[in-house]
Amino acid sequence: MQGSLLILVLSLAAPLFARGSEGWFGLAPCELCLWQRWPYWVAAGLAALSLFVARRTMLRLAGLAALASVAVALFHLGVEWSWWPSPLAGCQAPSSQGGASVDDLMRSLSPTPSKPCDLPVHLIPGLPISMAGMNAIYGLVVALLAWSFARKESRA
Repeated sequence: MQGSLLILVLSLAAPLFARGSEGWFGLAPCELCLWQRWPYWVAAGLAALSLFVARRTMLRLAGLAALASVAVALFHLGVEWSWWPSPLAGCQAPSSQGGASVDDLMRSLSPTPSKPCDLPVHLIPGLPISMAGMNAIYGLVVALLAWSFARKESRA
């Protein structure tokens, strides 16, 4: 049960910290940053379920959900390092398509400000790990912990 609670807390901590960093540190998320948060909500829900039913199975699934965030983070790192472009329209900086008028350009802009996904956000100045990189490491730790707790549950 303690393992389930820890995975629940760790899964909730990631998206809540990311959201808090927007206000505390003034960091602007891109669309891929936002996508990395959703699997943690799923992992938190599965960890909460593991408190009541099928603990081993729910913890394994919570680990998979955390791993999904790792996959998005690794894809995001590839975009940041210019290995490939992001297919998401919200990740692209606005650009002019030939003879578009200023009014056309203004209408094409998103109502909320967006940040290009290829512009890394570094939480700690001087540390060459972006938020996406830190999320990949964090998500991997959460996934491994969840699977470790699930394995211990199967022996109990």
